[in-house]
Amino acid sequence: MQIDDDSPQRLRLSLEGLNARIARLAIGLSVNLDDQSAVTKLMESHPQPPITHERRGTRPDGPVSRWEPSNDRRVAHLREELRGLLVLRYHMQTVSLNDNGLTTTRQIVEQAEQHLVMQGFKPGAAGMDLNELFKAG
Repeated sequence: MQIDDDSPQRLRLSLEGLNARIARLAIGLSVNLDDQSAVTKLMESHPQPPITHERRGTRPDGPVSRWEPSNDRRVAHLREELRGLLVLRYHMQTVSLNDNGLTTTRQIVEQAEQHLVMQGFKPGAAGMDLNELFKAG
């Protein structure tokens, strides 16, 4: 069954891109989104405090050098991005359920998951167990 309305089509395309980014971040950060305790740990972690002032230094040859963030800060930033994207996806799916109903939302989510698999990701790489997600449906 094909979705005819433009709004669900846009939602599907958005979920496809969102799921791909979530999967890439999870793989790069070694976060197993299939493990509920790992997801809980990720969601309950505290973000690093922001840098209060930019650190720049002057090299002996004169030009100002740019401060490079530490690897720990970069990883923390990527973990924060992953957390935010998971929350965004949950919100989008909740709004879709309210606006489009279970059948259409299920179809959108399944099509987005199929697209992710066609891109070479393993099923569930973005942390969505479709059977668990729609067990009541």
